[in-house]
Amino acid sequence: MDISEAQRLAWENKLDKEFNVSNVELEFGLLWAEIGEAFTAWRKKDPGFGEELADAFLFLAGLAQMNGIDLNGEVARKIEKNRSRVYERDENGVLVRTVGD
Repeated sequence: MDISEAQRLAWENKLDKEFNVSNVELEFGLLWAEIGEAFTAWRKKDPGFGEELADAFLFLAGLAQMNGIDLNGEVARKIEKNRSRVYERDENGVLVRTVGD
């Protein structure tokens, strides 16, 4: 399954279940809650950690769909953009981008 398919299926599920499909602020809040649940699962070494990450992704996909964003395309562009960036460590050992926007 690619990101576009996951985004489409996540949206269909939201419509079928009559979940939020219009309140962007609420969706950001729900996404934030899912990130928190994923962190807690990771911290506790819970075997459900992967499922919590999937929940967060599905909320992100829904948020993208609400705003007409092709998440698959955006992720592909961002990966390519990140590949062209160059980083160097500063005097404190912190990585600083030196090439790329």
